[in-house]
Amino acid sequence: MSTLQKIAELEAEYAKTQKNKATNYHLGLIKAKLAKLRRELIEPSGGGGGKGGEGFDVAKSGDTRVGLVGFPSVGKSTLLTKLTGTFSEAASYEFTTLTAIPGTLHYRGARIQVVDLPGIIEGAKDGKGRGRQVISAARTCNIILVVLDVAKPATHKILIERELDGFGIRLNQEPPRIMFRKKDKGGINFQAFVPQTTLDAEAVTAICREYKIHNADVHLRCDATVDQIIDVVEGNRKYMPAVYVLNKIDQISIEELDIISRLPHCVPISAQHGWNLDELIDKVWDECKMIRIYTKPKGQIPDYTAPVILHSHHPSVEDFCNRIHRTLISSFKYAWVWGSSVKHQPQRVGKEHILADEDVVQVVKKSG
Repeated sequence: MSTLQKIAELEAEYAKTQKNKATNYHLGLIKAKLAKLRRELIEPSGGGGGKGGEGFDVAKSGDTRVGLVGFPSVGKSTLLTKLTGTFSEAASYEFTTLTAIPGTLHYRGARIQVVDLPGIIEGAKDGKGRGRQVISAARTCNIILVVLDVAKPATHKILIERELDGFGIRLNQEPPRIMFRKKDKGGINFQAFVPQTTLDAEAVTAICREYKIHNADVHLRCDATVDQIIDVVEGNRKYMPAVYVLNKIDQISIEELDIISRLPHCVPISAQHGWNLDELIDKVWDECKMIRIYTKPKGQIPDYTAPVILHSHHPSVEDFCNRIHRTLISSFKYAWVWGSSVKHQPQRVGKEHILADEDVVQVVKKSG
């Protein structure tokens, strides 16, 4: 029996099983088995995990990578051209883009790489089309723009989320507050620090044993689900921000636009006419938590032409040093900082100091 056939059988069994407290244990085992089989599809045996193929091995460049994901003919190619000036063949028929095409957007001193990925089709997570290569490339991005045609059913949004979820990409979710640590002996040490709605020690132990894990510490600091436990045990999930780009708003009425714009994490645009692209770029900036820090060599004026871009709302001086070069922090003595994060201009700070957007930093190294 093939992997896809096994998955289909387990999905059918899951669908016909009643959902209640008595079946939680059985349903948890089914989900664990499904997760293992889907990993086989994502990471086929034989080493290397499968290469992306022509056009998919796009070198990561710039400060941030943005992936355009969506069904064919929703306007991704047009959007890439409008944002970056990079021409990606656009036409009114499906599957125009057959390779991953990168372009660079310059914004607030940052270089943002935008990658137009080939159109996703339903079943990509099961290996249909070139879905595996597309979504593997999507995992390398800092943020996903899910481009949707507002004239087509909203079910496209659900289908794309399902495909990405099947490849371990969790959109607009935070990692669950679960501590999971394998050990050599002692069995499964289960501790829940908050009341649990669906999980208990028996269910967690069963899931661990499905993965042939017999000794581990599992501490829950949230009301966890079976899926979250499996995600933590699998250990290869990618938690990414996503923006739903509702394209072709020039084809709907103001009343319809008012309704769809209430969707969370969405920005309505018209790529063809260039409408509302500024708001989209600002949204990408905010969701990626980009912060600009300027460098100041000793005895020189700050370099305002090439800021160091950090991805955090609360970056430290140590984060700044590591972004420049991973060995810099080993010779770090202290830093001078100018900007809104300090009371005095300049102010001497240590590596734990939290920086603010557009601060200026001068690093002083240890002598010798």
